[in-house]
Amino acid sequence: MEFKELNLSPLLLKALEKKGYSQPSPIQEQAIPYVLEKRDLLGCAQTGTGKTAAFALPIIQNLMECPRKRQQKKPIRALILTPTRELALQIADNIKEYGEYTPVKGTVIFGGVSAVPQIQDLRKGVDILVATPGRLNDLIGQREIDLSYVEIFVLDEADRMLDMGFIHDVKKVIALLPKKRQTLLFSATMPGEIQSLASKLLHNPVKVEVTPVSSTVDMIETSLYYVDKANKRKLLEYLLKHEDITSTLVFTRTKHGADQVSKYLTKAGINAAAIHGDKSQGARQTALNNFKSGKLRVLVATDIAARGIDIEELSCVINFDLPNISETYVHRIGRTGRAGLGGRALSFCAIEEKDYVRDIEKLIGKTIPVIEDHPYPMSVFEIAPKEETSSGRTSSSRRAGNAKKDASSPKAGNSKKASSSQKAASSRKDTSTKKSASTQKSNSTQKSASPQKTNSSQKNTFPRKNASPQKAASSPNASNQKKSSAPKKATSLIKTVPVSKTAPPKEAAPNHQQQSQPPSSRRSKPIIRTLHSR
Repeated sequence: MEFKELNLSPLLLKALEKKGYSQPSPIQEQAIPYVLEKRDLLGCAQTGTGKTAAFALPIIQNLMECPRKRQQKKPIRALILTPTRELALQIADNIKEYGEYTPVKGTVIFGGVSAVPQIQDLRKGVDILVATPGRLNDLIGQREIDLSYVEIFVLDEADRMLDMGFIHDVKKVIALLPKKRQTLLFSATMPGEIQSLASKLLHNPVKVEVTPVSSTVDMIETSLYYVDKANKRKLLEYLLKHEDITSTLVFTRTKHGADQVSKYLTKAGINAAAIHGDKSQGARQTALNNFKSGKLRVLVATDIAARGIDIEELSCVINFDLPNISETYVHRIGRTGRAGLGGRALSFCAIEEKDYVRDIEKLIGKTIPVIEDHPYPMSVFEIAPKEETSSGRTSSSRRAGNAKKDASSPKAGNSKKASSSQKAASSRKDTSTKKSASTQKSNSTQKSASPQKTNSSQKNTFPRKNASPQKAASSPNASNQKKSSAPKKATSLIKTVPVSKTAPPKEAAPNHQQQSQPPSSRRSKPIIRTLHSR
C-alpha cells in the first residue's frame, strides 16, 4: 500500500514525496483511516514505528477540511501532549515538514528555556500546539493559553507520563478541554493503569496494536554479559574498542551514573556525552545534534532523557544498568533496528540484577543469549544477606548508642548533679567546720588572752609606757587572730582608747561605741572599763 491510497490531501502527499516517503508503516496504515473519520483511537506501538505521522498527517488534513471560524486570533484547535522536551521538538518538526504546503500552523512549548519567545508565537495564533505538561500548565495559569476551542487531543507516550509522575498535570489539562472532542492515546506498553486511563478518556475507541514485543526482540540481536558492578565501565570500554560498534546509545539508571560513564569513556579516548534531566536544554540539544551528525560515538542517557530521540541509523543499544521494569527494556532496545532494520542490544548484568533478567525473559518469551567469553567475567555470585550484616551493625550501634544514652541520660545527669552537690556539701561542711574551729580557737584565745591583758594592764598601769609592749608580747597569736577576724575599725578603737590619758570619762561615748562596734570589738569592753575605773 502507498500513501496515496489512504485518501490523504495532495498537499500532504507532496510533502511526503519530498521527504522520500511512499509507503506507510503498519501503524500508519491502520491508524490514519480511523483518525480521518474522527474516531477516538488507542494505539499501542513502540518507538520508531512511525506513530507520529500516524496522527500528525490526518490531524493536519482534518483541520484543513474544516477551517476555523473567522476570528481575530487563531485558537488552538489541536493539542498534542508529550512527556519530554526532545519528543515535543521532534513532533513539532515533523508537523512543520508535513504541513509545509498547507495553511496549518503549529508551535511547541516546553520547560527549561525562556517562555518569552513561546508566548510570542502563541499570541500570533497557532492551529496545533505541541506541549509538555509542566510548561502548558504554567502558561495556562498566566492566561496565555485557552483550550476551550480544542477539537483534537493527543496524549503521546502515555505510559511514560505515568512513570514520570505527570498524571496529575495531565488530568488538569483534560479538565479544561471541551467535552466534545476527538481523543487519541498512544503508548508503548499497556499496563492496567493505562487501560484504566484510556477507558475514562476515550469514547468507543478503535484499538490499533502493531509490532508486538516478541517481534521487536526478534529483529534485534540481543546478548547478555554477566559482570561485576565494579567492572562494568571497563567492559564497556573493551567492547567499544574491540567490537564493530559505530553509534551507541548507553542507558544508565541514574543521572549521576550517566555522568560518570561519560567521563570515563572520554578519558579512555572515546567521544561520549551524557544527557539527563539536570542538563540544560542547550547542552542536551547540542549533545543530541553531535550524536546524530557522528561527532559523538556514544550518547549516555537516562530513560526519561532518551524519550523522543529519533535516530534512524543507531547500530547498538547498551543497557549499562538493567531496568527494573521489563517493558522499559523492550522500549530501550526498540531504538535500534527501526523500520524493520537490524540492530544490536547488549545488556550488562551484575549479581543484584539477576531478578530483572528473569522478568525480562518472561515478558519477551525467550532467553537472552549469554556471552561468557569476555575479559571481565563475574566473580561475585552471591549477595551478602542484608539481615545478618544489618543486625551485626545494628547490635554494635545499639551498644554504642546505649552507652551514649547512658552517658547522656537524665539519670546520669542526676548522678552528676548529686555528685556535684555532694562535693559542694562536703566542701561547705569543711569550710563551716574550719570556720567554726577557727572561731572557737579565736574565742578561746581571746578568752585566755583577756585575763592576761587585764592583769598586765593592772600591774603596769604606772608607768603607762610599758603597757603596749607587754600586750604584744603576751599574746602575739591572739592579736593575729583578732586582726584576721575583727574589723579594722574595732582594732583602731582599742588602740586609741588607752592612749588618751587625759581624756575625761564620758558615758555616752562608750555606749555609742558599743552600739556601733561589731560583736568582736565588744570583747575589749572590760579593758576599757578597767582603764576608766582606775
